[in-house]
Amino acid sequence: MKKLIPHCFMLTAVMISACVQASAQKKSPVLNHIAHYVKDLEKCTAFYRDILQIDTIPEPFHDGRHTWFKIGEHSQLHLIGGAKEVTTHDRNSHLCFSVPSMDAFINGLQKNRISFYSWAGELNKVTNRVDGVKQVYITDPEGYWVEINDDRY
Repeated sequence: MKKLIPHCFMLTAVMISACVQASAQKKSPVLNHIAHYVKDLEKCTAFYRDILQIDTIPEPFHDGRHTWFKIGEHSQLHLIGGAKEVTTHDRNSHLCFSVPSMDAFINGLQKNRISFYSWAGELNKVTNRVDGVKQVYITDPEGYWVEINDDRY
């Protein structure tokens, strides 16, 4: 019986190791990109690049219909030109970006005469969430909603 105990521990260790390796190999889906179909690519590109200050990255098509932005370590925002019209979007469907300073961001909005809204829809008001995060909502030139907050996660 004494010889079986080490073998049992060894077998258990091998089984645990196999389970850990199997779970490490199993990956959940990760965000690759979000695409917005826009009518005025130039105006939308300027908004995300100059107002939100998101860096553009090379796009492979080189056809004048695409602008790509880096929005995370391995995530991108793709603007695709060619929409026939600007469509209405609900604030519940939005992108969200965190900034280091809400005051600095809001100053930039005001400098560029861009309106912002609280979650309740109050013009030029900030929402203070119950978890302490401050947030505002803006629209890009085509009406896509963007939340800006100071979450530090």
